[in-house]
This record gives sequence, structure tokens and C-alpha cells, in this order.
Amino acid sequence: QEQLMESGGGSVQAGGSLRLACDAPKYSYYAYSYSLGWFRQAPGKEREGVAAIAGDGETMYADSVKGRFTISKDSTKSISYLQMTSLKPEDSAMYYCAAVRGSIGWSWKYPTSWNDWGQGTQVTVSS
Repeated sequence: QEQLMESGGGSVQAGGSLRLACDAPKYSYYAYSYSLGWFRQAPGKEREGVAAIAGDGETMYADSVKGRFTISKDSTKSISYLQMTSLKPEDSAMYYCAAVRGSIGWSWKYPTSWNDWGQGTQVTVSS
């Protein structure tokens, strides 16, 4: 049973925008002592870290999405958002939300650093 639930995926043309949301009700018990992240996986490729927000609010991004994607967190509702703008066809993938207790740091890009995962939401960007 997934602990996290993503929503907001869909199809969009290149240059468009989408906002993904991740609901992590289990983590509402941990106040600010948890981190949320987003990963993506395209067919035939490894899962890669896209963005993360640590318990102290620090944000981290993959170089490929810097300046285009913004991660945020509503700690009162344990929900993370990934605002994606200027989307490119290469952004097409299944996007997964991840969560872990504590404040994640340099290891955020590694899937093994995260404890809980959502089922994924598909993002398709057409040229």
C-alpha cells in the first residue's frame, strides 16, 4: 500500500505547464521533520531525482530542471507541489513522489535515500 498519493499529471504541449501534487498524510505527524522529493522515470531509463525539499525548507534541483521547476511544501497539510513550466518533450516520464523522515541533504538524488513512494503520475510533453 502506497503511503503517498500523486496527482496532476497529464499531457501538454512543449512550452506548457503542469503542477503535480503529492499527499503524504502519514507525515503529518512529523511536523516539519520530514523531506519530500520528486523523481521521474522514462521507459528504459533509470529513476532520476528531479527536486527535493528538506525539512528545513531547503530546496534542491536536478540541473536539467533548474529555473523551470519549483518544488514547495505545505507543511500544515503534508503536501508537496512540483510546479513545472517551459516543459520539454524530454520531461516526459512517470513522476513519483518520495518522502523520508528528517532533513535530507546531498543524497537526495538517490532513490535508496527515501523511505516511502507514491504510485506515480504520467507526464507527457508533445513537441
